[in-house]
Amino acid sequence: MAQLRDPEAGCPWDVKQSFATIAPYTLEEAYEVQDAIDREDWGDLRGELGDLLLQVVFHAQMAEEQSLFNFEDVAQSIADKMTSRHPHVFGDKTKLNDAELRHVWEDQKAAERAEKTENSSLMDGVANNLPALLRGLKLQKRAARAGFDWGEVGPVLAKIREELDELEVEIQAGASQQRKQDELGDILFACANLARHLDIDPEQAARGTNAKFERRFRYLESQAIAKGAQLADFDLEQQEVWWNEAKTLEEPKA
Repeated sequence: MAQLRDPEAGCPWDVKQSFATIAPYTLEEAYEVQDAIDREDWGDLRGELGDLLLQVVFHAQMAEEQSLFNFEDVAQSIADKMTSRHPHVFGDKTKLNDAELRHVWEDQKAAERAEKTENSSLMDGVANNLPALLRGLKLQKRAARAGFDWGEVGPVLAKIREELDELEVEIQAGASQQRKQDELGDILFACANLARHLDIDPEQAARGTNAKFERRFRYLESQAIAKGAQLADFDLEQQEVWWNEAKTLEEPKA
């Protein structure tokens, strides 16, 4: 990477890059790692991890050029962090259960946040660029640590119904696009909260639904092609017949 970034003998594209221009590629590579894992393609995962590692190397090289830090600093930083967050492994060797482990982990993270700023907040450190549902989940987990949380799932379900009613009112009143967007956002946030109470990853749930929709829609297209036509040539009633067939085909055998 140092050679690629050399102003004289390096690659012109690599030389002109910055933290900001490379960041989107870093996110993309992380998603491709997730995709390889979802597909259980371990050979592809090896390659995707290499691509992700390249992103770390790229950022570290740019930082070294600006005398900020280098790759060794990055590796040492994460080693120190893992050591401090696992005192039961690297410290007193006390055996902890899952709940205690989470408590130790979160306490250490809170201490790290407090060291960064005098007026620290539980909301600090939740990256703005996270996928919205995942960020909502993390914000809610932080709030729950301060007791700002319902103790059971019933009120969460009631909140979703309340937010749905509020959106319906805005729609019927011909509200502005911004008002409808705000209300829809409240619904999605409440759904992320429900996912947290059910111990479900909302992003994983959404990915699963996307994949399910794609499979079923492709079935509709295949049925249309089998009749020598395009899906748009059939009315919604026929499309729904095929949709229900697709659902039936996915049902587990008795």
